[in-house]
Amino acid sequence: MAPAGFGDRVEGFHAVAAAAAAGRVEELWIERHRRHRSEYRALDDVVRQSGGRVHEVEDLVAQAETSAPQGVIARCRPLADATLEDLATRVTPAAVVVLDHIVDPHNLGAIARSVAGAGLGGLVVAGRRAAPLSATAFKAAAGAFERVGVARVNSIADALARFRKLGLWGIGLEANAPAQLWGQPLLTEPLALVVGEEGSGLSRLVRDRLDLLVSIPLAAESESLNASVATALAAFEVARLRR
Repeated sequence: MAPAGFGDRVEGFHAVAAAAAAGRVEELWIERHRRHRSEYRALDDVVRQSGGRVHEVEDLVAQAETSAPQGVIARCRPLADATLEDLATRVTPAAVVVLDHIVDPHNLGAIARSVAGAGLGGLVVAGRRAAPLSATAFKAAAGAFERVGVARVNSIADALARFRKLGLWGIGLEANAPAQLWGQPLLTEPLALVVGEEGSGLSRLVRDRLDLLVSIPLAAESESLNASVATALAAFEVARLRR
């Protein structure tokens, strides 16, 4: 059965404002003491004008999923899942970021922001044993999920095999790979850029499906980069080379 969509609950001002601008907010809860601020009044107006309902409450912390909802929680019409074929055609040449079981929702949200900011074609995530597309991820993304197509798949390795049939190269980030990310010619070709799990990196099965592993050179004795930071550097290197 196909996934029923995601992003039906959104928290944090920027994430909720982006969902409201997209016409997705069906119900909004807003803290009364914030209503005097112009940006919150504007958010209220956008939701009402699109047919959503607005409720004033004293405090939202107790019912929030995130640690700091910034005075707003929204129930939204879900975003539809993208297909791999759709993601492969959103930009030319194709450029898709594939996450090999990233488990931190903050990293997931930050990666979505980088994908959107670099103008890449979308994001592939694992449907199981990975960070959910939760309110925490949406808050960290600060509206990026409204612009970034996301495909959820049962198998990352199988997704890479499908991308190969669509003409995409598989390029993985690996801390000790001899080839460097900077100036890599393959980044100008249709590609799936693969980022591994925090700590353990790429799984063996996924690594075996890749055409090239590249590293981000670091200063001596430096620890490896956070997954979202590494993805941001790679995404913007793709964008830089294509310009």
